[in-house]
Amino acid sequence: MPRLSGHREGLANAHRVVEILLNYGIKYVTLYLFSTENWRRPREEVEGIFQILEEWLAEEIEFAREKGIRIRHLGKLDGLPSGLRGGVGQAVDLTRNGEAMVFGLALNYGARGEMVEAVRRLVRDGIKASDVDEALFSRYLYTSEVPDPDLVIRTGGEMRLSNFLLWQAAYAELYFAPVLWPDFDRSEIDKALAAYKKRQRRFGALSPSG
Repeated sequence: MPRLSGHREGLANAHRVVEILLNYGIKYVTLYLFSTENWRRPREEVEGIFQILEEWLAEEIEFAREKGIRIRHLGKLDGLPSGLRGGVGQAVDLTRNGEAMVFGLALNYGARGEMVEAVRRLVRDGIKASDVDEALFSRYLYTSEVPDPDLVIRTGGEMRLSNFLLWQAAYAELYFAPVLWPDFDRSEIDKALAAYKKRQRRFGALSPSG
């Protein structure tokens, strides 16, 4: 099948996954939709992805408003098509009062670039080096005001983070699912959450047994 068919099904599954997690009471979800490295794909594929994203986002706005989901954008709008930039801005604006879930769209996102941009903003704001600590630096990231992730899930059998939330995921539990993203359904979600529940969250400390 054409590559764009897979991307279209992937976004359809994003809707299903968000709805499941919302019903499970999970407050924060971020999906990696398009990385800064994805620009290296064939031009026709990139343009097709953006068109699909624009259409999908227009539909998701109404769903998000109905369900009380607040949409946040993680990444750079520069370089994206004007229609998609407008759609992202509209989604963020129209859902800003949502309280049931914060849904992060990592779109044109790269963690290394995010950190470089944070440093540049710190310098532009005239922050003294002695005043910079982890809490301040975190406020300059795209995820400011959002807690660090507890669980990072990677599908498709890949065993790497691929430049995703590198700062924020310092103490996140990692789960690698063998199935491809379009096949990541409720049963796979339940497996991931069950595995997470078995983990001991020590954040660098010793276990109770020493």
